[in-house]
Amino acid sequence: MKNLSRLSAPALAAMVLAAAGCQTASHESARSSALLGVEPAAAQPVLEGGEVYTDPHPLPADREIADLTRPGAVARGVAPVQIIDTRVFSPQIAPRPLDAGGGSVEIHLPPHEELEHEIRPHADASGLRAGTTRPGFAIDPGNITQFTALDSTGWSPPDPTLAVGPNHVVSTVNMTIGWYLKDGTQQFQQILGSPGNPGFFEPVGAGDFTFDPKCFYDHYAQRFVVLALEVYNTTAYITIAVSDDSDPNGTWYKYRTDAVINVSGNTYWWDYPGFGYDQEGYYITGNLFGLNNGGFAGAGFRVFTKADMLVGAPVHYSTLREANAGSVQAAQHFGSNPAAYFVQTNGGNSMQVFAMRNPITSPTISQQSVTVPGFSSIAYAPVSGGGSLWIVDERTFSVHWRNGKLFAAHHVSVGGVAKPRWYEFNTGNWPVSGSVSLTQSGNADPGAGIHGFFPAIYSNDSGAVAMVYGTSSSSRTVGMVVTGRLPSDPAGTMAEPTTVRQSPLGGSDGRWGDYFDLAVDPNDGRTFWAIGETQESFGWDTRIASFTLEQPCPADLTGDGVLDLQDVNAFVLAFVGGNSAADLAEPFGVLDLADVQAFIAGFIAGCP
Repeated sequence: MKNLSRLSAPALAAMVLAAAGCQTASHESARSSALLGVEPAAAQPVLEGGEVYTDPHPLPADREIADLTRPGAVARGVAPVQIIDTRVFSPQIAPRPLDAGGGSVEIHLPPHEELEHEIRPHADASGLRAGTTRPGFAIDPGNITQFTALDSTGWSPPDPTLAVGPNHVVSTVNMTIGWYLKDGTQQFQQILGSPGNPGFFEPVGAGDFTFDPKCFYDHYAQRFVVLALEVYNTTAYITIAVSDDSDPNGTWYKYRTDAVINVSGNTYWWDYPGFGYDQEGYYITGNLFGLNNGGFAGAGFRVFTKADMLVGAPVHYSTLREANAGSVQAAQHFGSNPAAYFVQTNGGNSMQVFAMRNPITSPTISQQSVTVPGFSSIAYAPVSGGGSLWIVDERTFSVHWRNGKLFAAHHVSVGGVAKPRWYEFNTGNWPVSGSVSLTQSGNADPGAGIHGFFPAIYSNDSGAVAMVYGTSSSSRTVGMVVTGRLPSDPAGTMAEPTTVRQSPLGGSDGRWGDYFDLAVDPNDGRTFWAIGETQESFGWDTRIASFTLEQPCPADLTGDGVLDLQDVNAFVLAFVGGNSAADLAEPFGVLDLADVQAFIAGFIAGCP
């Protein structure tokens, strides 16, 4: 094959123009800047708290507490079910009562030190380099459908998550659950704990303090699943519920399970949960903080037998502990997985991947450290109007597995600015055989000096990958953006971000949550749904948005939606210079005639 890279730039430009029929006329991209939205509800007062709440239904003090002192120990338990019909709640959309609690979630927890991950300075001895943002957009803002969801409940931060079924979207925040039809019509809203009337988890025994809720839609069983943690002076719980079908209205099977762990005579409670699923089980992870004597005992792993919960039977569960782990996130699985997968940030230039085999019968945990491009931590992001947002640290926020590909995301410091970092690992048949390897990774870049944080990552049936994350800067209010990549995109790259919502107000709100969330629509396996946090006049708000990744306009190298001579020049310069921007066709990583042909075909076809 002729080595086209040796052609002079003018010769290559002439060749491209001739093949394209000298078409330098503009092809306008049909982009609409209109964003659909719903006016937020009226402002609610933020109430102050400050005490550790009392358990209204404590377990006996002399009960047998799960002992996980010995490495590899497995503690087993069983919990009764409470069958609750949500249609008996009245009203279905309950306002937040003025005595619902309030203030920061943190001040109601038992005294504990925020878990700090040991991060070495950026030193990429591996020689690996993370990819970055490719020119152009993958998501048309005019095709984003969005609505305002649960807003300022009196608790901060919201920690929003969502679950998407065939017809409904369920969302949880601190300390409320709600669900909607996909057009944004709200059908249900209740406080999770006993301040409700009743609270969503109150019939199963939950008290005043249900925190860090999460939810997902189990596409295998076609059920919604909701989690909340509880902690009091001497007791702690993992409280979980499963709908009886794909409609959240109606029957739910609810369980309240003892979450106190004994390690060497001291007791520990669960914080910062991970929440995942596969065909066999529902998985919860958490940081184990001292309940009676302070300290930290690593990460807890609990697996619930899904078969029990789907029929509303008493649920059997197993609990394990990894002493040298923390802030572990559980994957939501698609496909036939040889094990259940989990990921945590290791620090410096590695990530830790965990796998649980035989989760129902005889669970065991394997782990492997995987070298990645080096990174360092960042905990604050400035925001216009003064102050800064506490964005926690570089811990892993989101994990997803599909057909041998394991995705994870967190934010890292790039020149002192927070940027979302994402990874794709190949798990193969590990831990049965082989090992985990890094396939690609990248830093998503919302722009010079703009911080990006709390990334969530997900893939769809066609192999496209999307992310949602927050943004801010000293001259920019908090934003919620989405981006993505198609399988044909150069390795390690995401498209430029598309804004879902830019907060109308600046200023700081202290701790800006712990995560955003992302899911894929089970109806088409293609549409993504995202939730994030914004700052409104009444306090925090959450925004739910749906979108698809657009087929790219490969010839639009300038990314302005217009095909003209500038794109021809950009392609020629990239090709001659060996730049991956000109790598438009397989085999990727090689610039050859196929890339020239792909550019010409794309130029003639025009932008969508």
